[in-house]
Amino acid sequence: MEQEPIIMDVVNPQAAGIDVGSRSHWVAVGQSEKDVREFGVFNQDLFAMAAWLEEKNIRTVALESTGTYWQNLYAVLMARGFHLVLCNGKFTKNIKGKKTDIKDCQWIQKLHTLGLLTSSFLPDGKTEELRTYCRQRGNLLRSVASTSKKMQKNLRLLNLRLDVVVKDICGLTGLLIIRSICSGETDPKKLASLRHGNCRKSSEEIARALESNGRKDYLFALKQELDTYDHLQGKIAACDREIEKVLDEIINSDDNKRQHHIDAKPYKRLNKNTPKDIDLNLKAYQMFEGTDLMAIEGMSYSTVLALMSEVGMEGIKKFRTAKHFASWLRLAPNNRVSGGKVLSSKVPKGSNRLKIALRNAANAIGNLKDSTPLRDFFHRINFRKGRVSAVSATARKLAVIIWNMVVKGVPYTNPEGYLFLDQKRKMGLVKRIKKQIDKFGLTNEDLGLETVPI
Repeated sequence: MEQEPIIMDVVNPQAAGIDVGSRSHWVAVGQSEKDVREFGVFNQDLFAMAAWLEEKNIRTVALESTGTYWQNLYAVLMARGFHLVLCNGKFTKNIKGKKTDIKDCQWIQKLHTLGLLTSSFLPDGKTEELRTYCRQRGNLLRSVASTSKKMQKNLRLLNLRLDVVVKDICGLTGLLIIRSICSGETDPKKLASLRHGNCRKSSEEIARALESNGRKDYLFALKQELDTYDHLQGKIAACDREIEKVLDEIINSDDNKRQHHIDAKPYKRLNKNTPKDIDLNLKAYQMFEGTDLMAIEGMSYSTVLALMSEVGMEGIKKFRTAKHFASWLRLAPNNRVSGGKVLSSKVPKGSNRLKIALRNAANAIGNLKDSTPLRDFFHRINFRKGRVSAVSATARKLAVIIWNMVVKGVPYTNPEGYLFLDQKRKMGLVKRIKKQIDKFGLTNEDLGLETVPI
């Protein structure tokens, strides 16, 4: 009996495939040798590629997201009106036999013609611009952290144990003392007098830790690192100004965003790495058109900034369901089922900056002292599966909550709400008193309380 061949339908008849490289791009518009050409990576080469694709009546193009080499090519082809599918390289690596650039681009063209390639997520232009500034700011913050460690090392080599008596050497007290040391001050008492009022250690304790051994080489290295620290802080301030400028452009260009206003949240703590001159509470409320993401406990300004810069409002709406959004973040389990049996349900490897921000927010939720729905959920998972699983599960729940708030307009409500410190103390005292009354079975007569007849 002759076996019938399986024929797959052509979904994209006028399709091309591009194997993106660092020095050249290979383009295939068909499966024969004459349908493959190589182009360079210079600007004139990219325009020549676009002209050749137009000559071949190509409408849609698939290309791999290889490093950062695809971005200029993507911009040129997008400007020429092609429909582009930017696919992950792991979906195009099933080719058999000897691997060559020609076979790679033909394989991509074949898969795209049959409609077997899906496009990766890409934010809109303004969100991508905001993302560039925020990622540069993150790189600068990591450089600042490295510089801070080097300053701490040089102080330790000078036998100035500032790290023992001060929690953060780059805080108010630490920086004042370091600047005075670099200016030539050696008297421990004068250095200790620079302590801030909030410092827990006394001036006497700080003075005992600031008796130097007088090494000039380590002092020179400390001055160099302090100059680097100040230089990086200036660059971070410049990034903050550009971030604020892009946020204002996005909000002011849309009347629906500009009309919203929200009061400040004094109970939200400002981290020292948070942009100081940007009201991110108001900007986020306007960016997401009246959605108060800061109402979620554990959400910080850095988490909201990561959400605005990595996906944006229009980016979140591209995901059809909350499950798709959580799966893209790689926070959902990847269930492998065979024969009706679940073989594996691990969370896929890999992360992006938004996933890291949500995991940090989930970790902060787990550290909350007051009982909230998300904090109780975290501790239930933590008791059963450990803290790592609890962080992932809570981060996934945060992603689902955010998607429902932004896309469906479902507000988040904390049943207990936020309380200030005096309110928390009052409620804690009331709970303890009630617990003691119930424990000893006290009545109104025992407490000396008179009941007023109605």
